[in-house]
Amino acid sequence: METYLPKLVRAGQRVAICDQLEDPKTTKTIVKRGVTELVTPGVSYSDNIVQQKSNNYLASVFFEKNSTGVAFLDISTGEFLVAQGSNSYIDKLLQGFKPTEVILAKKQFKEFTEHFGSQFYTYTLDEWPYTGDYATETLLKHFEVNSMKGFGIERMPVGIIAAGVALHYLNETEHRNLQHISNISRIEEDRYMWLDRFTIRNLELIGSANENAVTLSDVLDHTASPMGARLLKRWIVMPLKDRASIQERLNVVEHFHQNKSLRDELVQEIRQVGDLERLISKIGLLKANPREIMQLKRSLYAIEKLKTLTGNADTESLKIISEQLNTCSLIRDRIEREMQAEPPVALNKGNVMADGIDSELDRLRKIAFGGKDYLLEIQKREAELTGIPSLKIAFNNVFGYYLEVTNTHKDKVPEGWIRKQTLVNAERYITEELKEYEEQILGAEEKNSGYRKTDCMLNFYLLLPNISNRYSLMLNWWPNWMSC
Repeated sequence: METYLPKLVRAGQRVAICDQLEDPKTTKTIVKRGVTELVTPGVSYSDNIVQQKSNNYLASVFFEKNSTGVAFLDISTGEFLVAQGSNSYIDKLLQGFKPTEVILAKKQFKEFTEHFGSQFYTYTLDEWPYTGDYATETLLKHFEVNSMKGFGIERMPVGIIAAGVALHYLNETEHRNLQHISNISRIEEDRYMWLDRFTIRNLELIGSANENAVTLSDVLDHTASPMGARLLKRWIVMPLKDRASIQERLNVVEHFHQNKSLRDELVQEIRQVGDLERLISKIGLLKANPREIMQLKRSLYAIEKLKTLTGNADTESLKIISEQLNTCSLIRDRIEREMQAEPPVALNKGNVMADGIDSELDRLRKIAFGGKDYLLEIQKREAELTGIPSLKIAFNNVFGYYLEVTNTHKDKVPEGWIRKQTLVNAERYITEELKEYEEQILGAEEKNSGYRKTDCMLNFYLLLPNISNRYSLMLNWWPNWMSC
């Protein structure tokens, strides 16, 4: 799937992923299967599909008589933006954000192509979700609030419809774990200078018709993280208009230009942070693997250093960022305490959670992985008691564990041993103790194999939403780092 899925999605195909919905061991009939996820060009979070230095926006567009609404949602980063205005304004937004997929009502497809052309991959939906009541209810339910006033979009009714349908579409494509989408922001029309499609194309700001061309983004991009690269592209196509904001950004740039040692230290730590936006999104979607959680732990240590470095800086802008950064030390310490230092990538390999977190898991691990030591103890003890120095314990699929005695010593076999097989030069026996422990070992191995899911689900997966909820607030401030 890792080979063909990216090719299909990049070619504009929608791919339904089916999986088993029940454990084959718990049913005697055909195992139930079903669609567990629908991957589309605009609803993708896999590292094999999305580009590291570019956002992967899903755009939702809705037309009304005097206004058009648009929402941009990147499930791979949790970013959710909404705007409303003229078709000319919406066209500039579409050109700047470059969504990989646009959804709209079936009856509005013709109107969309008339205004915005056919350059975008589009998918049409039924009309019924496109109502103010349904869209508002969807947004309120997702954000768990009573009003949209706190987000500043309450006076954007057409934009709200577009945003509500975007969340509806994620639900329809089997994406329901969306804790990482914790905020929705309005795009402020007056804050930026909006560039039309011809300007963006002719100046080759972020892309070019020529594959070998070097764009302005390519020249300027010396960012230390994928998050910075994505934000830089946004800055290029959405230049600031406000003089004070421009001056503040330039002041920070000047400060770093004059303080090379501080700049170098910050760059080093930001590189350790990695792509925090997409990592947190994977955690919110319950798609992160154990190795990625350990990367999060390393990111947390780096953020703690970043907070200290900026807090000690001589400029007020960096001090403000330091105050707003949340190091989430509780989450970091919990990962340190509850997870193995070097877990496997795949959850089903087990050995994800640390010892001492779950007593039942510890017991099963001890039996399953420490059984050989116990068998050697039995072998040593019985050899001493019987006076059979060549006694050995072995295993086969027919008899399980058994004691093998050569013919030379078979007269020393105790009465309690049960003969299971006679060979040319030896005889094989079992004992009640050996049989009982065999059942424990085999049962423990099977339970441990099944318990690996419990290992992950009761412990690992309970950890993920906690991380996502705590980190979503910190991530709202993280783009400020890229302005440094």
